[in-house]
Amino acid sequence: METPGLVVHGEAAPFSTALRSLVNNPLYSDVRFVVGQERQEVFAHRCLLACRCNFFQRLLSSEPGPGVPSPVVLSTVPAEAFLAVLEFLYTNSAKLQRHSVLEVLTAAVEYGLEELRELCLEFVVKALDVELVCEALQVAVTFGLGQLQERCVAFIEAHSQETLRTRGFLELSAPALLPLLRSDKLCVDEAELVLAARSWARVGAAVLERPVAEVAAPVVRELRLALLAPAELSALEEQNRREPLIPTPAVTTPLGGNGIQLIWKDSSSEWEVETSSRIAFVKSWEVNIESNSACLE
Repeated sequence: METPGLVVHGEAAPFSTALRSLVNNPLYSDVRFVVGQERQEVFAHRCLLACRCNFFQRLLSSEPGPGVPSPVVLSTVPAEAFLAVLEFLYTNSAKLQRHSVLEVLTAAVEYGLEELRELCLEFVVKALDVELVCEALQVAVTFGLGQLQERCVAFIEAHSQETLRTRGFLELSAPALLPLLRSDKLCVDEAELVLAARSWARVGAAVLERPVAEVAAPVVRELRLALLAPAELSALEEQNRREPLIPTPAVTTPLGGNGIQLIWKDSSSEWEVETSSRIAFVKSWEVNIESNSACLE
């Protein structure tokens, strides 16, 4: 009876080193990419990309014609991130950098590279800081990365004031800003949050060339104006006259001594902002709700 064969393994390091030497190497290359806004030329090998990634298998499925083939243009991925993706495809490893990991993560998601995506997510979570967290939140919301979104929101809850002053906060999309405004655990006064929302809307208005109030419309409903002191409400009303942010006029009515109901009206809508809570008020608010429920029973 013939003895079964035995699979033997050579050293992995020399193999990986040899393949890494082929990354962006024109030697034996049969496909060229032009990547990023800088239009950097990158060399690769069709068979290796196709066997490692379904995205590239579909992209490179057609046979190249005679002569020098035209380059494949990938304008949305920066060159540094694309080279990191190639390194992973060639060697199953990649060197991630804090300043570019979100771009690598974006490429990994778009190209369907699940293992690289998970490695990037692990790196991002460990590298989160005040300057990175809003950019990471934007990527998480854009691509539906729920766990990363939760980690980003939790980080911002613990570092609210510092985060609201970053450029990344001002550049968030409305869908990315909403989970922050809905949080009960932000360590910041509501008045500061209103100012931050106004600054965010101003930046968006300048970029989109639209009125501040129009840009702010998707998010201002989440501002808990009932938490503002009377003087803060008066200041907000005065500022709102100079630079509209919130639908006006405001009508305030007492809610049985437990808070204030604010009803904002405009020509097309009517909506309510009931007493709610950030972290400093959440316990007393819950007690009030439970007390009211007991009375109704």
